[in-house]
Amino acid sequence: MNWHRETGNTGIYAPGIISDTWRVWRQSQGQLGGCGILGVGVWLSVTQGNFATLSSSLPSLSAANLLIAVGTIIMVIGCLGCVGAVKESRPLLLSFFILLLLIFFLEILSIMLFFVYQDQIDHYAQRDLKRGLQLFGTEGNVGLTNAWMIVQTDFRCCGVTNHTDWFEVYNASRVPDSCCLEYSDNCGLVNPGTWWTAPCYERVKDWIQQNLVALWIFALCTALTQILGLVFSMTMFCQAVKVETFYA
Repeated sequence: MNWHRETGNTGIYAPGIISDTWRVWRQSQGQLGGCGILGVGVWLSVTQGNFATLSSSLPSLSAANLLIAVGTIIMVIGCLGCVGAVKESRPLLLSFFILLLLIFFLEILSIMLFFVYQDQIDHYAQRDLKRGLQLFGTEGNVGLTNAWMIVQTDFRCCGVTNHTDWFEVYNASRVPDSCCLEYSDNCGLVNPGTWWTAPCYERVKDWIQQNLVALWIFALCTALTQILGLVFSMTMFCQAVKVETFYA
């Protein structure tokens, strides 16, 4: 806690309860947020275990695994900051500050690189997704198969850039049953007029564009939380240094 000497010669130290409680609460937000993200990841892993990824290059990069990893990292860093705030430990507070600052800069760098290399990322993503189509319905790729079925059904689309992407997979003019306007067994073998023809890649991009405001609000709130964490951790670190120097 943040102790200061009372006036007089009693030699008693009193805690700055309000300021310290606020700081500890701020430091604990990262830990609580990490718990929430980790919980969602575990829930997805349990309830949607077969829903993995559309990527053939990164088969382990599922939504559940990504949330579990991010949630665990945030929890560890948040716990570090919380313990450092309670104990006023300079090493823990400094470690928390450095790790949070590193993550903050990596996030900014990632956003900048995304906008600079957006065309290259689009090209690579489409090429990787098309490679993933070749694994659709094959043994050991249940997650990828289910992922494509869900995406095509929910977004009412077919293929990556065109429904004809599936023609190369089957070496025939057919598509998966999830491409059908009305699902039925082997409906992808019959009249092409009953198939979705919109490209899934563009449909997903359109969905992201429609929700861009919400995504930016979430990003700004995350950045604000991180900045506050940096400010409070460095403030407490400086106070701990002053106290130790004063009573040395």
